[in-house]
Amino acid sequence: MIPGDDEVQVSVDGTIMVITINRPKANAIDLPTSRKLGEAFVYFRDNPDLKVAIITGAGEKIFCAGWDLKALDSGDTPLDNWWEAEDPELGGFAGITEMWNLNKPVIAALNGLTIGGGFEIALACDLIIAADHVEFALPELPLGLIPDAGAVQRLPKRLPYNIALEMLYLGRRMPAAEAASYGLINKVVPASDLMSAAREWAEKMSQVAPLALQSIKEVLRAIEGETVENSFNKMRYDDLPTYKAMLSSDDAGEGVKAFVEKRDAKFKGN
Repeated sequence: MIPGDDEVQVSVDGTIMVITINRPKANAIDLPTSRKLGEAFVYFRDNPDLKVAIITGAGEKIFCAGWDLKALDSGDTPLDNWWEAEDPELGGFAGITEMWNLNKPVIAALNGLTIGGGFEIALACDLIIAADHVEFALPELPLGLIPDAGAVQRLPKRLPYNIALEMLYLGRRMPAAEAASYGLINKVVPASDLMSAAREWAEKMSQVAPLALQSIKEVLRAIEGETVENSFNKMRYDDLPTYKAMLSSDDAGEGVKAFVEKRDAKFKGN
């Protein structure tokens, strides 16, 4: 059964799954919503028929404002050691920021303001497409908090270091066009073209051999922070089951054969 409800809407079209955060007005996330997102990503990870996921937000103004501050203020969502309230099997905050065993690609299709934890969700995705009116910000510091669900870990690796610190210390907003100029996001499109652009990329990725598609993420995760020499060694000798299965797969042989025979490959996922 496909997970989801009114707040976390999940739809499947062939090999592509779309997750929509729908919590007006700010698409903010409380603990139950975070767990629902985790359940959606687990379903995506474990369903062999699904190849690519897209996450977006309902409406046109806000992709996601991060943690629901009203839930934090009421005590419904814990703040002290908040990660202990998360189910580690469900990928941490929003189900994706710490899902280390998710090898399938996820596209963030940002429909509006991407701030706080919403920004951290986007940073955890593999490709990011933003509508042209999107802005990014990390407003945690004036709240007495820091963005510790991915921004402090990932953002300084994606932006020039001092620019990342401007966002972390000063909370300044970054327009989508500027984010694209740094390579922080992949593409900026008119809002009306957002989902069609994301689906176009998802469909293109869905056409390749599944084991090859998943090996990219598995290998990149394993070699992060390593020297080039150590990266080769880890790729060849570490426990990378998807990569090893790809090398001996029928799909690898089919891909080569199809190229030689000048036809489209017929991949089966094994």
